[in-house]
Amino acid sequence: MVSMKEMANTLIKRINDLATPIKIMHVCGSHEHTIMEHGIRSLLPEEVEIVAGPGCPVCVVPSREIDECLELIEKGITVTTFGDMLRVPGSNGSLAEAKAEGADVRVVYGIPNAVEIAEKLDNDVVFMSAGFETTAPATASELLNKPPENFSIISCHRLIPPALDFLINSGETSLNALIQPGHVCTILGMEPFEKFSTEYGIPQAVAGFNPLDILMSVYMILRQIENGTPRIDNEYKRAVRAEGNIIAKEMMEEVFHVESREWRGFPKIPNSVLELNDEFASWDAREKYDIEVKEVTEAPKGCICGPILRGMAKPTDCKLFRKACNPMHPIGACMVSKEGTCNIAHRYSR
Repeated sequence: MVSMKEMANTLIKRINDLATPIKIMHVCGSHEHTIMEHGIRSLLPEEVEIVAGPGCPVCVVPSREIDECLELIEKGITVTTFGDMLRVPGSNGSLAEAKAEGADVRVVYGIPNAVEIAEKLDNDVVFMSAGFETTAPATASELLNKPPENFSIISCHRLIPPALDFLINSGETSLNALIQPGHVCTILGMEPFEKFSTEYGIPQAVAGFNPLDILMSVYMILRQIENGTPRIDNEYKRAVRAEGNIIAKEMMEEVFHVESREWRGFPKIPNSVLELNDEFASWDAREKYDIEVKEVTEAPKGCICGPILRGMAKPTDCKLFRKACNPMHPIGACMVSKEGTCNIAHRYSR
């Protein structure tokens, strides 16, 4: 039986045989974690570069949406959210700071926990519903089950394909290959990503989350370049089907529509966020509480989270990294979440 080490060595040899100057972008915090924890960049030929893109769902939530939750707190509303979201900076503070000052901010594992709180609490409850296509179906499912009247959400859901389209067409990162996130493709399937190969000639591979998955996806991409056949290969066949999860996609379509909005570190990206359809307006906190927050400056002084999220810079390029900015005292959103590129680099880079 072939060991994992033998398989890795075989893949590394094949990658070296096909090596050509290439910049591969991934958009997944779990992929970056695997790459850094196992030193995968050090195993690859120098000309094969892997950069991290906007793959952390917490990191890309802009300050304005944190400010919306802070406005709800001022109205006396209970705000529920994921633990990673607490310390993400808004324009004037974070949810963690509001909680320390006595605000009713509660950490939950997901929207079902937030609904349970609303059912038991004699107060209005809002769930900050963040995440990519992987968490949106859970939000849709709960809303289809008609949660209590004192419950609503702020939708902070974002879509990966429009962000990649924006990055490719911006020309900022000069990326010429993509490793697609396995969990997103489990929901969406492969069709939304095919245009990057058919229209832009970009080689792609959908990857799982262990080191061999990453190495195999790099090999698949280099093989496409060698053969002159850019396409999207499915390395993660054990979980991803070409059509994705049809039931999840149908629920998302029933509950949400697509709109254009800014991401942290990005200008407004066309058709990149999910908002509730009119029939679910009674659970839309923005409508229910008439929230209106002006757009604000994203980055604290000296923070380069934006360029890092766009694949233009590395954490070590930031003058604050490991000095003023660290996991205990994060200045930028990329250092807050364990899926954030800076947080991962702090833990694993030398």
